[in-house]
Amino acid sequence: MKKILIIIFVVGMIFGLWAQTEGSDFSTYNPGAVYQYSGSLTGTEQLKIRTYIWGQVRKPGLYIVPDDTDLLTLISSAGGPTENAKLSKVKIIRSTMDGDKIIEVDLKEYLDTGQPELIPVLKPGDTVIISGSTYYAFTKAVNWLSEIAVILSVYVAISNISK
Repeated sequence: MKKILIIIFVVGMIFGLWAQTEGSDFSTYNPGAVYQYSGSLTGTEQLKIRTYIWGQVRKPGLYIVPDDTDLLTLISSAGGPTENAKLSKVKIIRSTMDGDKIIEVDLKEYLDTGQPELIPVLKPGDTVIISGSTYYAFTKAVNWLSEIAVILSVYVAISNISK
C-alpha cells in the first residue's frame, strides 16, 4: 500500500510539473482571408493582417494588426520583450510559395545604431519568435533539477518513515 501511495505521489508531482504550461484559446480564430477590412480609421480605410508572436514577450499570441505594421510595433503591442529575451536573434517565420522562410533580425543592432532598415515590415501569417537568453535556459534547467530533487527527497523521507 505504501509503495502505491509513493508511486501515486511521484506521478502526481511529475504530472503537476508538466501541466504548468499556460494555453491560449484559439477557438474563435477563423483562418479564412489573409486580410481583414477594419472600416475607417480617421476617415481612411485600412486592411489588417493576422500575425503571431511567441516566446519572451509579455503577452504572446495572435495579433490582428494593420498591414503596414513592422516588427518593432508588433513586439510593442505584445507588451515588449521580457528581461530574458534574446534580442540579437529574433526570428520571423514567413510562409511563401517556395515553403517557409526564416528571417533573422538583430534588434540589439537596431537599438545600438537606430537604422530603420533593420526592422522588417510584417506580412500576413508571419510568426515572430523571441527566444530566451542562455541565462534563462540555464535557470530553467536548474529550476527543473531542484524540483526533481524535492520529489526524490520526499520519496526518501516517505521510504524512511516505514522502516
